[in-house]
Amino acid sequence: MSSKKKRRRLKRPVKIILFLSVVLILMGSFLQYYNFKKNEKNKRLEIARLEKQKKLEEEKKNARKEYNLSMIMVGDALIHSSVYADAKQKDGSYDFKPMLENIKPIVKDYDLKYYNQETILGGKELGLSNYPRFNSPYEVGDAFLDAGFNLVSLATNHTMDKGEQGVLNSRAYWSSKTNVVTAGSYSSFEDRDKERIYEKNGIKYAFFSYTMWNNGLSTPLGKEYLNNEYSPELAKNDIDRVKGKCDIIIVAMHWGTEYSTGINDKQVEVANYLSSLGVNIIIGAHPHVVEPIEFINDGRTLVIYSLGNFISDQVGIERLTGLMVSLNVKKVVEKQISTITVENVKGSLIYTSSKSYVPRNFKVYTYNQLNSTILPNYKNYYEKYKNIVSSRMPDLQFDVLNE
Repeated sequence: MSSKKKRRRLKRPVKIILFLSVVLILMGSFLQYYNFKKNEKNKRLEIARLEKQKKLEEEKKNARKEYNLSMIMVGDALIHSSVYADAKQKDGSYDFKPMLENIKPIVKDYDLKYYNQETILGGKELGLSNYPRFNSPYEVGDAFLDAGFNLVSLATNHTMDKGEQGVLNSRAYWSSKTNVVTAGSYSSFEDRDKERIYEKNGIKYAFFSYTMWNNGLSTPLGKEYLNNEYSPELAKNDIDRVKGKCDIIIVAMHWGTEYSTGINDKQVEVANYLSSLGVNIIIGAHPHVVEPIEFINDGRTLVIYSLGNFISDQVGIERLTGLMVSLNVKKVVEKQISTITVENVKGSLIYTSSKSYVPRNFKVYTYNQLNSTILPNYKNYYEKYKNIVSSRMPDLQFDVLNE
């Protein structure tokens, strides 16, 4: 075979190889280009998805959200010997629950349910006692818990009536209970100074209690935690500890002039000071009669100067008539800014009824549940005390008496 023919045969495979190489190179380039375009498209889609997600999250973050917290408050549980004698059972125990049965259905619908435990729950092991140095059985607390109350003020002028042991017994009792918040009386400085912030329905709150009176029974030196005696410094330290960490601050104040339906200058001074610290709601006790309600400092703080007695055996219609206040705390969050308002404030009058003979049958009624047999002229008393309570807040909503 000639060398010329051999060269032709060699050239053909080379051409095929070259052709296939070019095809492979072109296919590789095309696939590389295709993958590049596909990746670019996927990147654009991912960026668009992330931007859309970010926009939705931003819209969600800035969306208007509303939270509501309902609250009801009653005054003093002032347990005279006649009250606990009426509650005594044959087996030696005490049952105060029937005394509160008219109020229990009203209280149950609220989130926060406040009362003031005027007399110390030192228990019968310390000897139950009457005025001037009270001591009450633990079953008083049982009845209020059964009725639904879950916010309790413990700083009063009777907290030290049974000394340190009375306070420690009281603290042990309340500490053994769940779903209840107390303030004003503690077992140590560490206990007193602990940061306590609670939350309900998306609203965070703090609760403090102070007394301006101690009946001359000062707490032992070095054990001031037993009973929170008010001072501007103590209140400021407490409130600064929670300020900015909660939505509302509630303070119970044992203040004022006993048996006076008027407000004294010291109450006004303390109320304005607490308001300046950021307190939203001030609940007053000690006068044992009702006093006015008002908003102060451009509506920043609601002050209930005195709720009066809730249950007691004091003498006189004005001391057997108390006040029940309900309200709503609204929190609106819009564009990450929170606004808190206290609204829908309503007042109801209550009355402690009893017989003049044994059994006394103590029972708390709302004025709406009264009739002339339970309390003669109750309609006139209703108008009298309603006018006192609303004297500084004429638009205060009040229950209308049933005819």
